[in-house]
Parts: sequence; C-alpha cells; structure tokens
Amino acid sequence: MPPRSPSRTAPTGPTWRDVEPAPVVLLHGSEEFFATQARRRIVEQVREADGEVEVHDLSAKDYTPGTLTMATSPSLFGDARVVVIRELDKMSDEFLTESLRYVEAPDPESVVVLQHGGGNRGKRLLDAVKKARHPVVECKPLKNDRDKMDFVYQLFRAEERRIEPDAARMLIAAAGSDVAELASASHQLISDGPATITDAVVEKYYGGRVEVTAFKVADAAVSGQSGFALRSLRQALDSGVDPVPLVGAISMRVRHIAQVHGRRESPASLAKALGMAPWQVEQAQRDSRRFTSESLSWVIRGLATADAQVKGEGQDPIFALERAVLTLSMAGSRGRSR
Repeated sequence: MPPRSPSRTAPTGPTWRDVEPAPVVLLHGSEEFFATQARRRIVEQVREADGEVEVHDLSAKDYTPGTLTMATSPSLFGDARVVVIRELDKMSDEFLTESLRYVEAPDPESVVVLQHGGGNRGKRLLDAVKKARHPVVECKPLKNDRDKMDFVYQLFRAEERRIEPDAARMLIAAAGSDVAELASASHQLISDGPATITDAVVEKYYGGRVEVTAFKVADAAVSGQSGFALRSLRQALDSGVDPVPLVGAISMRVRHIAQVHGRRESPASLAKALGMAPWQVEQAQRDSRRFTSESLSWVIRGLATADAQVKGEGQDPIFALERAVLTLSMAGSRGRSR
C-alpha cells in the first residue's frame, strides 16, 4: 500500500463510508457525491434489516406544513420509513419551525436524513441536531490534490488493492475536480486492472485525456528524456489533443518548480505558503535540482512563446510547442551539469 499521509485531525462523526441508520442523520456539506453515497448506504442498511422500505424525498425549500409528521407516521403495511429532506440550506421558515421540534423528539421507528449544502441558513437547526447528538456526516469537497490522493488511496485500500503514487496523480489529472468521476475511474481500474495499478495502466485507460498526456510529456521533459517527451507529444497531437491546454498543464508543472527553486523551507510550510499540496512541493523540489535560475528563465520564456503561438500568434504553433518541450528537457540537463 502507498504510505499513509501525515496524520490530521480525524472526523469526530461517522463518514459517508460507515454511517449507520439513526432517527436523525445530518449530511452537511456541498459535495453531492459523498451525500449520495451516505443516503444510499442508509437506505440499503434499512432494507437489509427490515426488508421493504418506504422512502420519502422532500424539499425543505418547498415545504408544506405537516409533511414531516405525515412522512414519519406509521405505514399502513408496517414498512420501514426513510425520509430524505434536501435543500436545508434553502429551508423555509415553516420547515425550520417543525424540524426544530422534530429533532428534539424524533420518531424512533423512522430514519430522517437531513441534507444541508453549507452556508448559514438554518444554523439553528444544525446546532439543534448537534446538541441532540444526532450523527453528522461531513460532505465537504476535496479541496486540493492531497485530499484527492487520500481519497483515491482509501478507495483502493477498501478493496485491498494498491495504486502507485504516480499512477494516483495521473488518475487525478484525468478525472479533474469531479469527485464522482474520480471515484468511477478508480472503481474501473479496481474492477478491470491488475492487482497493482501503475502509471502505465492509467495511461492505457486514460491516456487520451489532455491532463494525462501533459503529465507524461512534462514528466519526461523535466527528467531530461527529450526523445520520449517529443514522441509522446507528437502521439498526443496526432490523436487530436488540443495544444492549448497541453501547454497550460506543462507550464503549471514548470511554475511549481520555479516557485520552490532555491527555497529551503519544509514541504509542509511551503505548501501552506504557496497553496500547493505537500506532495506537489516535494515533487517540485526534486525537479528543481536539475535546473539553475538561468535555465528556468529560459524554459519559462520558451513556454510563454509556445503559449502565444498555439493561441494564434504564430504560423507554426506545433513547432513552437515541440521546441518548448525540447527546451525544457535540455534546460534540465544544462542545469544539472553546471
């Protein structure tokens, strides 16, 4: 398994992976993927325990007085009841009044799932839920690449599988900021891939995406593998990859190197100061050892020229991009030899 990230404050309540049914459960945060998985788990567990389950889906925004009482009343057929109430962050005053009473004395035979997307609206209800010690599941977005790496590692650990760090980074590059897509891509690799997922496996499945291609080209160029970097670049362009985001992704890698170049602070302090993930800082610090300040300036000028040309300012933008990639790979060699 990949090494665990440095310990951080653990959540005090259940997570979307292990939440159990309760008379009242609060899902708090704007990441819909986590909320959806938590709701799904709760309904499945009620169904496993009681057989048939009656699910009511309500909106706190368009709430009709008395609906909560009706939804939690005993079923004619005695089925278990799960009441999902969304849009608490837009709740009506009528819902707030009734829900405050309800969380103080909920129906023990019902499961009421409250979903709040964040913000200050309904803070009285949130405080009341916490005061009554009902379980709260945090559904916060993954803020940075470190959070996404942890998320991917946890998905693979749960299935007793392994993904190498570079492969996880390529997978994150492919999925972007969409947590549901990242989870789906991870599950596809778990289902169809070998026991250990390497960057070659991710390349096989997602190599057609701009971000993965940029990762491969930049990694080869930064490490001085000019031939492989140029071949990868040409293959990507021949397959129809747009050069504009390709230049942008490679430039971001170089910017990270420039930001840490010559600095001696720890990865943690640099990450905080620069708004980067610690692993990004560590990678950039390793890369920066191959460059001098002069060679980095040379690379940055080359990428700026390529960026302008692929955006319409040059007659041969592909040549400019190839030259920038070659400049990057050669600059690293020059920096190391000085």
